[in-house]
Amino acid sequence: MDIFLQALTDGAGKALGAGIAMGLGGIGPAIGIGMLVGRAMEALGRNPEARASIQTNMILGVAFAEAIGIYALLTAIIIAFVI
Repeated sequence: MDIFLQALTDGAGKALGAGIAMGLGGIGPAIGIGMLVGRAMEALGRNPEARASIQTNMILGVAFAEAIGIYALLTAIIIAFVI
């Protein structure tokens, strides 16, 4: 175990931390956007007349979910280059 800790340099730790931050931070928005769009398509199939309302709400939800992914990206960049 001591050999592993000695081999783990600051650069490797930063890269590992940034990769984990982006990986875990990207899973949530990806699942959320997939579920949101899937449910919107189901709703459009059941009630095509409500297209404008469903589409507006779907785009708003996708934007909020995508913002979380951007926060994860910024956190990964900060870990990689600043800390």
